[in-house]
Amino acid sequence: MLDGTAYTAMVPVRDVARARRFYEDTLGLKGKGDTIDGGYAFETADGHALALLPDPDGEPTGRTTISFEVPDVAAEVVALAEAGVAFADYDTPELKTENHIATFDGEQAAWFADTEGNVLCIHAVTG
Repeated sequence: MLDGTAYTAMVPVRDVARARRFYEDTLGLKGKGDTIDGGYAFETADGHALALLPDPDGEPTGRTTISFEVPDVAAEVVALAEAGVAFADYDTPELKTENHIATFDGEQAAWFADTEGNVLCIHAVTG
């Protein structure tokens, strides 16, 4: 039914202007425009979109809000770190990172937070 349809991922943020600067200037997303609810939308791949949803009292969940699939996680980690992104590192029995990257089950991933505390991920399928 919904297979093959475009989607908009909604990311709750306390400060739309601050988050917009991060998503545009740091992550390099292309702005699409203001939303009717006071948020802001970005174009992403294949007709999809990401929208910042104003939530002044919202608290981040601590879980990954959105994951961006990239061709090369290591290259993106370097580029984003140069842009000022601080990556999370993990050393638990379930998850270990090396140079900010976790490798598991044919996938690589790295996590960081936006200006609102939302956990974001970049990942690549490697196998």
